[in-house]
Amino acid sequence: MYRSLALFLSAGLLGCSPAPDSVDNADWQAPYPAQYDSWLSTETDTEQQDELARRPAMVVLWAGSSFAKSYNTPRGHRFAVADVTHTLRTGVPPSGPDDKGYSASCWTCKTPDAPRLMAEMGEQAFAASQFTSLGMEMSNTVGCADCHKPGSEALQLARPHARHAMEKIHLPFDQQDGAMQGAQTCGQCHVTYYFQPEANNKVNIPWIFGSTADEIERYYDTRRFYEWLHPISRTPMLKARHPDFETWSRSPHAKAGATCIDCHMPQREDGNGHAYTDHNVGQALDNFELTCAGCHDSKGALSATLAQNKARIEAARDSVETLLVQAHYDAKAAWDAGAEWAQMDSPLMDIRHAQWRWDFAVASHGIHAHNPEEGLALLAVAQRQATMARAKLALLHQQLGVTEVTYPDLSSKAAAQEAVGMDMARFETEKAAFIRDVVAPKWPAAAMRGAPH
Repeated sequence: MYRSLALFLSAGLLGCSPAPDSVDNADWQAPYPAQYDSWLSTETDTEQQDELARRPAMVVLWAGSSFAKSYNTPRGHRFAVADVTHTLRTGVPPSGPDDKGYSASCWTCKTPDAPRLMAEMGEQAFAASQFTSLGMEMSNTVGCADCHKPGSEALQLARPHARHAMEKIHLPFDQQDGAMQGAQTCGQCHVTYYFQPEANNKVNIPWIFGSTADEIERYYDTRRFYEWLHPISRTPMLKARHPDFETWSRSPHAKAGATCIDCHMPQREDGNGHAYTDHNVGQALDNFELTCAGCHDSKGALSATLAQNKARIEAARDSVETLLVQAHYDAKAAWDAGAEWAQMDSPLMDIRHAQWRWDFAVASHGIHAHNPEEGLALLAVAQRQATMARAKLALLHQQLGVTEVTYPDLSSKAAAQEAVGMDMARFETEKAAFIRDVVAPKWPAAAMRGAPH
């Protein structure tokens, strides 16, 4: 039996002053000191890995999108503003009238200042703004008002797109119990989404048909939507973004009533004996006795199971990534030999669908713990689809007289970026100048926290 989030919250508020009517994190310190201090300690979560360096094949898979420039593992919530500011994916201010830059929607899940501005400006006006033009407004990293109503300890979905999405899958927020509401507050950001082009790049969660990879793919396919055309294969591509809420919602954990809060925000006691929820959102295993021991007998056995799940998923994704890189270049060889769209439509759709399922599986943080069965199933289908794409292209090569296909050097991130024609020196120089001349002297301190690379 899992603890009730509602009980967590009521226990944690004993003796507290009223909640501030503010989105500023600092204003919540006095009424909720234990919660605030634990949230503040996410600043110690500094570890970060360069995933493109670890897996250069992803540069090729994401060629033509900003994800091929930079893709690091996330740090603690205190670094959310800094990391989105410094990543090469959000670029620099537009250089001229033909350069639109990146949408302010990139701020949506990084700060409670984003929903504040949406309320002031309107969702579409916010999204239509340029990312760098609103940097001066982003003083607060992910924090209190993201999940709690200003002026109240009650939970909320601060982001309009999340409220709409939960209604699409028949989970309206105000009709859920405290445990599900807690999961939904995490799910407003730990979820896949896209920028809706017909609504000024407003964030939208594609759950019209449901939240599985198949149902979201159907949503995109029926709209003929794609995020970019792959420059190597000309495939109309889709991008999954950390679909953690989706994969959790179908997991054994969810069926047992275990939510994000139970596993990642354990209950503790402050110095006065009052219970509170730990807001240093961390690894569940680090707090095994508080989070996992209710269902798992041994930390060692659980760790071994998780390691085995992770190894199986890593092996499966290795295979799929290799096949997808080859498929993109097989398609290029066919185009170079004079293939027509009518000949390419079927294999390109296989590539699109295979890479979507691969991405849905691997973009979900911790899927080896949250729902390894779904991750492995998605990768198995992706393997079949990528294999089918290559088989169709091999037949087309025979018709077109293609006898050899050249595949890229994947020995390093730099080699892969060079292979797909990325001018990384320019991107890095422009970003460094922007950080030095604009962000460091003019933006709020949150943008420079931790000096991210």
